[in-house]
Amino acid sequence: MDRLIYTAMSGASQTLNRQAAVTHNLANANSTGYRAEEHRLRAVQIQSTSLQKGLATRAIAVDASTHTDYTSGPMVTTDRPLDMAVRGAGWIALQMPDGSEAYTRDGSFELDVNGVVQTRSGVPVQGDGGSITVPPEQKISVGVDGTISALPESGAQNTVSVIGRVKLVNPPVADLVRGGDGLFRLQDGSAAPVDENVKLATGTLEGSNVNPAEQMVAMISLARQFEMQMKMLSTADTNDRAATQILALR
Repeated sequence: MDRLIYTAMSGASQTLNRQAAVTHNLANANSTGYRAEEHRLRAVQIQSTSLQKGLATRAIAVDASTHTDYTSGPMVTTDRPLDMAVRGAGWIALQMPDGSEAYTRDGSFELDVNGVVQTRSGVPVQGDGGSITVPPEQKISVGVDGTISALPESGAQNTVSVIGRVKLVNPPVADLVRGGDGLFRLQDGSAAPVDENVKLATGTLEGSNVNPAEQMVAMISLARQFEMQMKMLSTADTNDRAATQILALR
């Protein structure tokens, strides 16, 4: 009885968490550079600290790990100068307010009032020596290696100057962890080294790698699994009442 109750109760709770993850994936099906996540569950035995441990009849389902799908999403051409997508494996480095680095596949960037290249949420892009600032009245272009070049829109328009280079990295995915802001960081908080093999596709954005059809099927499956677990709890209660009546008659 204990095993049935604990397994069904904890399983129902973790199923709701997985349902929330699926809902989050569906909500980001159109988010640029988003990586789908999946919660993996496993059953563990409850360890008692009492001297008389009794029978090992209680087990619960726990969230063993959060898996991230790192496969690339579809490429969409925008022809916008500050739109860039990573070809294959790799990440674009961002300069966080606390001085640390975070990594993203969302290459939809813009300029702030001071000409700093940043994300749409206001996080500066990491360059060779810090943030990248574009002078006013300059036409910019981005190379496949992340080099940002500027050409004056007036005056001598034949002088191209390099104003910075986007930091491109490719750390092992096993060392990455997703933050609450949707950005990825190294688990030890350090900065990943530049990887010369990472290349960009300019004027292009990478879409989300979420498969809406698969996520909808997963949502339906989890809903039915939750119903089954709740029915198990109801069955355990019914069995307990029946056993109580039998004992009371004696």
